[in-house]
Amino acid sequence: MSQVHNERIKLSATWLNGLSIAIFAVGGLAPLLTRFYDGATFDKESMAISVGCFLAAFGIHLIARDVLRRLKS
Repeated sequence: MSQVHNERIKLSATWLNGLSIAIFAVGGLAPLLTRFYDGATFDKESMAISVGCFLAAFGIHLIARDVLRRLKS
């Protein structure tokens, strides 16, 4: 039964990490790269959104790592 438990825990951690990557890519990285390649200036609002997405992605990644601590041996 612990093998099923471990697989569910790993699946949950993988889902959270995937969510973290999506938030990082779409909300944090894409707007910065778009502004960089367009040559537009960085406004405070866009920068705040990007930083917020970076922090949210990092926080969700840390939660995913914490979920993995529930694995049973």
